[in-house]
Amino acid sequence: MKIKHVFQFLYALLIIIILSSCGLRKNIVYFQTDELDTSSYAISDFSIKLQVDDIVTVMVSSDDIESAKPFNFPVREIGIQPMMNGYLDGMTMLMGYLIDENGNINLPGLGEVHVLGLTRVELSRKLKSLYEEYLRNPVVNVSIVNFRVSILGDVKKPGTFNIPNEKFTILQAIALAGDLMITAKRKNIVVLRQENGKTKEYRVDLTRKDIINSPVFYLKQNDVIYVEPNITARTQAALWRTTGGLVLSVASFAITTFLLISNSN
Repeated sequence: MKIKHVFQFLYALLIIIILSSCGLRKNIVYFQTDELDTSSYAISDFSIKLQVDDIVTVMVSSDDIESAKPFNFPVREIGIQPMMNGYLDGMTMLMGYLIDENGNINLPGLGEVHVLGLTRVELSRKLKSLYEEYLRNPVVNVSIVNFRVSILGDVKKPGTFNIPNEKFTILQAIALAGDLMITAKRKNIVVLRQENGKTKEYRVDLTRKDIINSPVFYLKQNDVIYVEPNITARTQAALWRTTGGLVLSVASFAITTFLLISNSN
């Protein structure tokens, strides 16, 4: 009879585990779908627009190399520098131009140029037309050097990360942070973004397969991602803060008492 009751208990426990795992899937798995889905989603056009306090580098060249030198800041050697995927030796670095509060940068030979709201490509074209007055067949390369995002909360490696390219997704940011913890709320990721001088809050559900249509799927410079822990993690943390010391004290007392009794015997 007892064996029968044990098997009944184990069977009930197995059913509970299976049902619990089904519930957990809804809260943990990314891009959920119940059947094979071959549909595609159109990603809206995306481009990074220059903002106040961005730092851009501008490199100008032309058919006559000497004539282009006055329009460039001198480069400097920065030796061995740690990069995202290793080290580069003998790397050179261009001086950057800070976009001021009026949306301007001050370029050698040109003076103030208004760049606010332009994309990198648009700025390259604008500068090319300006340099054509001084240079033969100018080529202008522009890059944003302070493109960084921050990710905080329930991730394995929170921090601020420098991004080497303009098309960088929220999934790539999460990967840089070592992925979400198992206790993270995947259905309510917060993205804070500076828009028109104000901070705007977006909410993202990573379990939805149409996340790629979100306005924050592609990140912008200085975006902040916050991953909230679920109620289980918050409860455990609060419980440990309030009772952790008591539990350790009781455990220590119990071990000490057990050792004293054992030694006396």
